[in-house]
Amino acid sequence: MADAVVEDQQQIFCPRMPLAVYREVVAHLRQVEGVEAGLLPQTSQEFDYLQSQVGGLWIKSVNQINTARVQQILNYYGDRFGTWQKAN
Repeated sequence: MADAVVEDQQQIFCPRMPLAVYREVVAHLRQVEGVEAGLLPQTSQEFDYLQSQVGGLWIKSVNQINTARVQQILNYYGDRFGTWQKAN
């Protein structure tokens, strides 16, 4: 799996991750001190039942101290649902 490196702010998505899991990832990321996270709206005009109902998630890191912990969280979910990709 390619690592999703945390910068000041980034937007990433995992094509097959369900909405409920996205919410779980955001909740976990928000528990890390100095990290803010939220969901991106879905921008696709076509419905695909197998794809997520959100466009991805955004992560903003106030400092680089907890980057390793954020990476662990992203790797955990990425191992289960597929590689994280940068959102447009």
